[in-house]
Amino acid sequence: MRDAGTHPDPRMQLRDAGLRVTAPRVAVLNAVAAAPHADADRITAAVRVELGSVSTQAVYDVLKACVGAGLLRRIEPAGSPALFETRTGDNHHHVVCRGCGTVADVDCAVGHAPCLDPSDTHGFDIDEAEVVYWGMCPRCRVDQR
Repeated sequence: MRDAGTHPDPRMQLRDAGLRVTAPRVAVLNAVAAAPHADADRITAAVRVELGSVSTQAVYDVLKACVGAGLLRRIEPAGSPALFETRTGDNHHHVVCRGCGTVADVDCAVGHAPCLDPSDTHGFDIDEAEVVYWGMCPRCRVDQR
C-alpha cells in the first residue's frame, strides 16, 4: 500500500514492479503523483510538458501497464472518464462533487477490506468494495448561495 502523502521515486517503482524504466513511464507516474484523480487527457498534457512530443496511445499504454502492475489505480465515477491515482492497495473510497466533479479520497469506512458486507455474494469470493460518495464540495456550496 502506498501512503497518500509520499511519492516514491518512479524509476525505483517501475523496477520493483518488473517494468522497464522509460521516460514516458516516469513522466506518467510523475504526472499522476502531482495531480491525483486526473484523467488521461490531463495526464497526457502533463507528460507532453515534461517530455515534449508523446502520443496519446503511448500514455494510454503506460497507464494500462502501471495499473496492471499495481502502481496506479483506475477509478470510474459515474459520468466521468477514467481517473488515475497513485494511492493503491488500501481499498479506500472516493467522494465526488456533483457540481464541479472534484474527487477526494475517503479512507475505508469500517474494518478490513472489503469495508462492506453484501447481503448476498452470489457465490463470489469478494476481496474489494468500491464506494463512491456524492455531494457538493465546500466551494460549490458557497457558489450556490
